[in-house]
Amino acid sequence: MLELLAAAAAYAATPDVVLGRWQTPVRHGVVEITKCGASICGSLVESDGLRADPHLKDTKNKDAAKRSRALKGLVILEGFAWKSNAWADGTIYNADDGGTYTATVTPTSANQIKLKGCIVWPLCKTQVWTRIR
Repeated sequence: MLELLAAAAAYAATPDVVLGRWQTPVRHGVVEITKCGASICGSLVESDGLRADPHLKDTKNKDAAKRSRALKGLVILEGFAWKSNAWADGTIYNADDGGTYTATVTPTSANQIKLKGCIVWPLCKTQVWTRIR
């Protein structure tokens, strides 16, 4: 385990390493991360729910005016700045509860990123996403 931690700490990331499609550990989600100006953004490409119904809407959004928008293609990651080998100070939108949270995306290798979302620090959750392509 210590070897894994040392390898992750030693990984020298570049800002573009996060670009591509990533498998999330929840509901078999796929998020495509692209450049958005000087930042990155991530769009929901597919999930278990979207495979069953590609016309799913954002029904749990806290803003009632946004509840009719499609989940497929929805930008869920945005507003990041590259700082100290991570994309920080951005947001992630969680369609499961309609909430938007502060987020950091940290590359741990060429094929894995760690995404940390926080309501307020220290109330955070971390997921590891794996590159699809």
